Amino acid sequence: MSDIGHNSEATTGGIAADRLRSIIERIERLEEERKALASDIKDIFTEAKSAGFDVKVIRQIIRLRKQEPAEVEEQETLLDIYKRALGM
Repeated sequence: MSDIGHNSEATTGGIAADRLRSIIERIERLEEERKALASDIKDIFTEAKSAGFDVKVIRQIIRLRKQEPAEVEEQETLLDIYKRALGM
């Protein structure tokens, strides 16, 4: 006896087509959202630049804020040591 008709999801080659379609569509929606967010972020950086802010520095600050304070302190200490070693 076949499972066709007894199973709520159509299967092809052992693959639940409805489930696969759902997963793919969810990923596609999230990718579209990511594109929209990236565009929004780009617009904010453009706004910051037009307001006279240095975008490179803003990116550095954002990167630093994602790190743990101890990690930031260690990097700043190493940067200072390297700069002194180079006479900067």
